[in-house]
Amino acid sequence: MTTRRKWSELSKLQRRTIVVAGVAEIALLAAALLDIKRRPAEGIRGPKWMWRAAAFVSFVGPLSYFICGRRRTEPV
Repeated sequence: MTTRRKWSELSKLQRRTIVVAGVAEIALLAAALLDIKRRPAEGIRGPKWMWRAAAFVSFVGPLSYFICGRRRTEPV
């Protein structure tokens, strides 16, 4: 069984990686929630409430929304 290490025991690279991953996750969440809010319901596959809830599931939720949840619009 592995033991948990304290923040102070991590290397600088490990700390930086964790911070960057956290910032990326928060940015993805914010982008997904903002897009869900601004996009009309006809532009989203499924109910908006479902995608809002799914967006809070780690990286998987926002990525799945951007890949599967948005309807593609025809170029003008």
